[in-house]
Amino acid sequence: MAEIASPLDPRLEAFIRRMPKAEIHLHLEGSVRPATLLELARRNGVDPPAAGEAALREFFRFRDFPHFIEVYIAVCSCLRTPDDFATIVREVGEDASAQNIRYLEIHFNPETNVRKRGLDFHEMLAGMNRGRAEARARWGVEMRWIADGVRDSETSPWSVTRTVDWITALAPDDGVVALGLGGNEVGHPPAPFAADFARARAAGLHTVAHAGETTGPETIRDSLDLLQVERIGHGVRAAEDRDLVARLVRDRIPLELCPTSNLCTGVVGSFADHPFPRFDEAGVIVTVNSDDPPLFGTTLTDEFFVLARHWGYDADGLQRIALNAVDVSFLPDDERTRMRGSFEAEFAALRQDLGLQR
Repeated sequence: MAEIASPLDPRLEAFIRRMPKAEIHLHLEGSVRPATLLELARRNGVDPPAAGEAALREFFRFRDFPHFIEVYIAVCSCLRTPDDFATIVREVGEDASAQNIRYLEIHFNPETNVRKRGLDFHEMLAGMNRGRAEARARWGVEMRWIADGVRDSETSPWSVTRTVDWITALAPDDGVVALGLGGNEVGHPPAPFAADFARARAAGLHTVAHAGETTGPETIRDSLDLLQVERIGHGVRAAEDRDLVARLVRDRIPLELCPTSNLCTGVVGSFADHPFPRFDEAGVIVTVNSDDPPLFGTTLTDEFFVLARHWGYDADGLQRIALNAVDVSFLPDDERTRMRGSFEAEFAALRQDLGLQR
């Protein structure tokens, strides 16, 4: 990952650090601080995946995408109680506040946490919402949940069915706004999950799927045609199909892109190879996200630095990408409108302060 990056104007660097942000592709279980992971393992009597923080960071050096899944499972094995989930959500909020992130849509894996670790779904969600309420009260960070079914679970496709059973019975205050589909795409196409995604849509939930990360454009097309998802997680392989890119533009299907994640898992070979700027130039609605920040050694702020240093985005472009995340969020219309207005006002004041006016 040692690539030549363009030096930045100090004003643009300050702009990136201080600008308001929203993130719509972040995994809760993959956002645990290394020190917290070791503490939770100790508290729960679980052997941690590595003996200390330095060893843990080395463990996070992925060979390939299957190895990433192995690491992710090892992290999840340390989370055993609702209080554990309250802790990690609160810390996600604190980390977000330090980056001026105002809003997060966070994926989590209900069925595997319940089945493998003996958690009760409603108690786990209650713990998450305690952390969510504290993050809102202490730092003004708002969160919503995307409940992921795991496509390659031992119980698939029942993993998705069970997840839909749970989330369609929830109240809006519980914070779950969407059904997602995660896990290893290879050998696990979208078709078996179509009926459950239809149930989620009928219940008023939004839908999104990881697609075109480790498989080709066909998984993206099938996710759109069979699952009727509103956004695509990753979707980098759409770059191989010009007709699909044209469809994403025409139908205004947003891509949740995660550049550093894609490098770490070997999905792309370098930032120069990443299709983010090509998608943007073609008119695809693109957002930038950190995916699993501690696992990939990144933050959302770092991802905006990638846009500036490697792809030449200026303040106008960075502001536009930041606002894309608000515009395609699953917030209710009135909340989305208020947040966009707040972001625009803050951007204007920040640009005046830094001398970066349009």
